Amino acid sequence: MKLREVKEILKADVIVGKESLDMEVKTAFGADLMSDVLAFAKAGSLLLTGLATNQVIRIANVLDIAAIILVRGKKPLAETIDLAKKLQIPILTTKYILFETAGRLYAEGIVGCLEKVEN
Repeated sequence: MKLREVKEILKADVIVGKESLDMEVKTAFGADLMSDVLAFAKAGSLLLTGLATNQVIRIANVLDIAAIILVRGKKPLAETIDLAKKLQIPILTTKYILFETAGRLYAEGIVGCLEKVEN
């Protein structure tokens, strides 16, 4: 699925990365706890989160996250936007809550980057 389609499904606004809307994405991971993101998210996935901080951008960069989807209508500060532009990490924002965002994407074919945690 293209990021453009994700934008439409979520009725999202693009904050950073309009030039990346033709990027292909297949998987997603949702969390507000960045230690979970570091432990479980996979490169090339969408990151669904309610955190709109520089830390999220830096973690996305380290993990090679395809794009960040901010839920609950969150808007990043100017410095966070500047960092995302510098690192070329797309940011979209949707008014849907995390659960609804994940469900809408799943219903359209985006799967989790892992199904369950193994011991």
